[in-house]
Amino acid sequence: MSDDTMAPPTSQPDAESDGLLRDRRSVLRCAAIAAMVGASAPILAACGGGDSSTGAGPTTGSSSGPTSAPTTGGSTGPSSAPPSSGAGGKVLGPVSDVPVGGGKVFTDAKVVVTQPTAGQFKGFSAVCTHQGNPIGSVQDGQIICPFHQSHFSITDGAPVSGPAATPLPAVNVAVEGTNVVQTA
Repeated sequence: MSDDTMAPPTSQPDAESDGLLRDRRSVLRCAAIAAMVGASAPILAACGGGDSSTGAGPTTGSSSGPTSAPTTGGSTGPSSAPPSSGAGGKVLGPVSDVPVGGGKVFTDAKVVVTQPTAGQFKGFSAVCTHQGNPIGSVQDGQIICPFHQSHFSITDGAPVSGPAATPLPAVNVAVEGTNVVQTA
């Protein structure tokens, strides 16, 4: 019978250490979630739509603008000023990047700009209305989400094929000089 009395003490520490592992894992998991939520707060604040015509970044008013630097697409670095003069829109990229009958995805701004006919520029959200995945490209006159093959019209953002049933939301864009800008 002494064997029976010995069995529970050896299994008891295992259960306790397993409980501690679960507790440690829970604590680490909660800490990771808290860190992600805390890290996303400035990102969400930066994504908030401001009605000011300056379009210049953070509420602190600091003169250094690293938070607003990635407003140009990855294509041409020389257009360094995030906001443009004139209507005060955010520069998306050069007009020459948006072909007639096609378009360009400006990933950093989450905007797709199309040019259905020469000189007519349309802007749409670059977030697919099916499951919120990023739009991948504009090909053969259609805006394409590569994740589930939803295709949208370059003219009005309406779904053409695939699982998406809702059009891409319109985004206000304009041409200022040689650039396409996102306007309020």
